[in-house]
Amino acid sequence: MKKVIAIALMTLGATGFVNAAGDAAAGKDKALTCSACHGADGNSAMAMYPKLAGQGEKYLLKQMSDIKSNARPVPMMTGQLDGKSEQDLADIAAFYASQTATVNPAKDVDLALGEKIYRSGDQEKGLAACVACHSPTGSGNAPAGFPHLGGQHAEYVETQLKAFRTGYDDAANATARVNDGDTMIMRGIAGKLSDREIRAVSNYISGLH
Repeated sequence: MKKVIAIALMTLGATGFVNAAGDAAAGKDKALTCSACHGADGNSAMAMYPKLAGQGEKYLLKQMSDIKSNARPVPMMTGQLDGKSEQDLADIAAFYASQTATVNPAKDVDLALGEKIYRSGDQEKGLAACVACHSPTGSGNAPAGFPHLGGQHAEYVETQLKAFRTGYDDAANATARVNDGDTMIMRGIAGKLSDREIRAVSNYISGLH
């Protein structure tokens, strides 16, 4: 239990970000250009684009700011946030946070393994359970900036975990994701997972609610 609490506190420090007061109504108009990929209500139809509906404002604001500054390189987002102020980003975050996320049916592939990793981790590998930060239902912890995972596209989750794993092994790699802060919590977790384990937990998450 002490280990889980310590990990949660370290992750909080890694994801801490200034809270901006967002206006969901204003954000709806500002997010119109985002709908082509992320859907009108933030529930993207294509698995390569993340669902943003129901995501916490703090997490969304941090990710958009990191993408804009290139702290989190996302080629498909190049230029999409140029010219947007912090208030614009806060409003967009508030809009998506006010929407309801849909849930995908998980495929009947390695579900038991995915559930084990998500709920129990792996003591032998020193792998903390995902529930420590993302909650048993996958709803995350919005005030702490821990993302909502439940119902997210499995393919997208798999891509992000592999990007974090790459960041653990080679932070300078162009495909690496390293915006989990100096504590490297997500990189440390993903770095312990095999391809099969990543695919299994991603599949389990996609049907979690």
